[in-house]
Amino acid sequence: MTDTAWDVIVVGAGAAGLFCAGIAGQRGRRVLLIDHSAKVAEKIRISGGGRANFTNRDLDPRAPQKHFVGENPNFCRSALSRYTPADFIALVDRHGIAWHEKHKGQLFCDRSADDLIQVLLRECEAGGVTRWQPCAVAGVRQGGDGAYELDTDRGPVRAPKLVVATGGLPIPQIGASDFGLRLAAQFGLRVVDPRPALVPLTFDGAGWAPYAELAGLALPVRIETGEKKARMAFDEDLLFTHRGLSGPAVLQISSYWLPGTPLRVDLAPGAALADALAEAKRHSHKRLANELARWVPSRLADAWTARDADWQRPVMETADKALARLAGQLQRWELVPTGTEGWRKAEVMRGGVDTRELSQQTLESRQPGLYFIGEVVDVTGWLGGYNFQWAWASAHACAQAI
Repeated sequence: MTDTAWDVIVVGAGAAGLFCAGIAGQRGRRVLLIDHSAKVAEKIRISGGGRANFTNRDLDPRAPQKHFVGENPNFCRSALSRYTPADFIALVDRHGIAWHEKHKGQLFCDRSADDLIQVLLRECEAGGVTRWQPCAVAGVRQGGDGAYELDTDRGPVRAPKLVVATGGLPIPQIGASDFGLRLAAQFGLRVVDPRPALVPLTFDGAGWAPYAELAGLALPVRIETGEKKARMAFDEDLLFTHRGLSGPAVLQISSYWLPGTPLRVDLAPGAALADALAEAKRHSHKRLANELARWVPSRLADAWTARDADWQRPVMETADKALARLAGQLQRWELVPTGTEGWRKAEVMRGGVDTRELSQQTLESRQPGLYFIGEVVDVTGWLGGYNFQWAWASAHACAQAI
């Protein structure tokens, strides 16, 4: 067993693990980075359509927690306020990586997500980090002196500090693992039950049949779930699928939706639809569906009006109550998902290592010398680069502490 080679072992060569290893190495620590996958940072590589939505400049350093969900969203404030999107942008700029902003503060690499991976690898190289890939960890234990001993494919290793950056359960086809959750449990740390987040929602076959024909249709909506203080709403694009709903609106709301509870969707946000249809009745000779297509896509107008004989006539001949009912249904569509598309389609995990077990300043757990960073922690960001920013910020806080 090599008991003097390493100051810190980082398990997981994704966004958080690579960044933490590089910073710790550049601060003079002897770092071993281990990952069971042969490929480095596959989740970065496939993110953002292959261009990596690497941060979001709309994140407010004074109140970053408003873009995150978990048992204690305020936990993330310390790390996110100390390492901001501007800090990571400066790193990307220093490496000469071209990037652009899409809507709502989302930043992407101009060329490829691989540019971002190369930045992280160069940072690790600058820190003299040793990286073992592929290398699985079969077991972890704590020695009598408090150091962590790991049984790996390349032999046993040990270090006084162990950083777990193994991510969550989404996208098992690229090597997602529950290693971090199992390790937390092994050392007596609480885990918030994990569930898919930023994930499409599904509906039962019979109930969804009238809408399945709309698969591929996208439109801007206002979507919400929850009641009173737990209410959450987003203004984003919705996408109909064969099995249910997707698109940014649904991915966002999925992090807040609880099984068995309804979603409420306004399919014509900003429109005074009831008044507009009543006005159209006074002068329009068009079919109701054609008139409705002024406010919603024609495919949606056709499919929606086909559901009720009262709506299959010229708007001028449609009863006032029928028009009011149509407007109400379109702007207050309430439906209860039966489930999600699961880990295979989820972008992130909600839940993870309970933040009550961790220091918000250092990410060290109650188990001395054992740290958890990135997605394995119960901190889940909104769609749009927030989860990568949590990876950078939590990794930075941890590396500074180490």
